Amino acid sequence: MATNEVDEISGTETTGHEWDGIKELNTPLPRWWLWTFYATIIWSVGYMLYYPAIPLIEGSTMGISGVTNRQVVEQELAAVREANADRLTRIETTPLEDIRKDEDLLRFAVAGGESLYKVNCSQCHGSGAQGAPGYPNLNDDDWIWGGHLDALYVTIKHGVRNQDDDEARFSEMPAFGDGLLERAQISDITQYVMQLASLDHNAEAAARGAEPYAENCAACHGEAGEGGRDFGAPRLSDALWLYGGTADEIALQIAQPRHGVMPPWGARLGEASVKQLALYVHSLGGGEEPPAEE
Repeated sequence: MATNEVDEISGTETTGHEWDGIKELNTPLPRWWLWTFYATIIWSVGYMLYYPAIPLIEGSTMGISGVTNRQVVEQELAAVREANADRLTRIETTPLEDIRKDEDLLRFAVAGGESLYKVNCSQCHGSGAQGAPGYPNLNDDDWIWGGHLDALYVTIKHGVRNQDDDEARFSEMPAFGDGLLERAQISDITQYVMQLASLDHNAEAAARGAEPYAENCAACHGEAGEGGRDFGAPRLSDALWLYGGTADEIALQIAQPRHGVMPPWGARLGEASVKQLALYVHSLGGGEEPPAEE
């Protein structure tokens, strides 16, 4: 049997491979590297036997230890839930205004509400609660249904215009473009609304729009566009717009209004979580004090 030749310069046997006159030397691996490699094989076999490792049709082998990271996490979560159980019970049974007076309980509730918000609300209202077209900004003081704690609680618990909760907030603006108003009237009302909001507008058209606005819009949005929380009618006299504040966007909302839907979180999250969310949203900067008792 023929053996590979030995390289004259290095004195090392070649592998017999040659490319363009260049021959490959059959240099052995360093001993330390081989022993390290063998050690990793032995370690991996031991790891496979000790920990869950081999996939099965359902699950995997449990290993000698019988411990999984999932079990560890579940135990840690159970410990956290047990530690927080008393506070959550207090939140569930304590009126919102009384929670605000308890510094420790309020701090715990707001921190929990922030976590709940990131998981359940940020997809629509934004990670910073800044809102998006059709989804209200929760940082400002412009509230469709009210910004005091009880109002926020009701909105979060029951939602808006959903089919799952009989107590959901509900309002519906007529589609004035479906024969209720002429196109010219919609255009004039648009200019009048822009005047209310101190936006650039056509003064003559706005003057013409005052009367049809009073006849069709003021009952919900207010004579001066101050909004109507009892009806879920947004304020029209500021620079905050749910669907955009250009003339085209306002006219479209008058002619073919869009109506957002919010799910009822009470059934999904429970009483304590709804209160935590209400307290967190209230803390963002736009939260209002409760209305004075008459």
